[in-house]
Amino acid sequence: MSQHGFRRTPGGVSSVGLHVVWCLKYRRRILACRVTPRCGGLLEHIAVERGWQIVAKKVMPDHVHLFVRVGLAEAAAWVVTTLMGRTARILRQEFPYLRNHAKVLLWSLSYFAASVDYLRSRRCAATSSISGMRVTAA
Repeated sequence: MSQHGFRRTPGGVSSVGLHVVWCLKYRRRILACRVTPRCGGLLEHIAVERGWQIVAKKVMPDHVHLFVRVGLAEAAAWVVTTLMGRTARILRQEFPYLRNHAKVLLWSLSYFAASVDYLRSRRCAATSSISGMRVTAA
């Protein structure tokens, strides 16, 4: 990705940003002390592995906020399920007590995903915080 956040391909230039939120099953507050930084690290690792850029992230005790830049070919649903699936599997392997709290699923099957325009993504990158982001309906 270039310094302005554009992805260059042989077919053109693009900037696709997604604001994504997902919750733990039953909104249980089990992402505590050691799990929170590990979850954030896993998200960064998966993004780098896939060629995505995480602009801002916030891992809360019961949900995750993420602003990520992806390619044109990646659908929002695929991005979210990739992040949720990989983090759930690895966190449950590394922290056995998560298996007791979430017997079948760690994350809820529901999520929120919205595309974010270029100017808003530049503002988010400049502040490096999700707290100021607002998604407005057109």
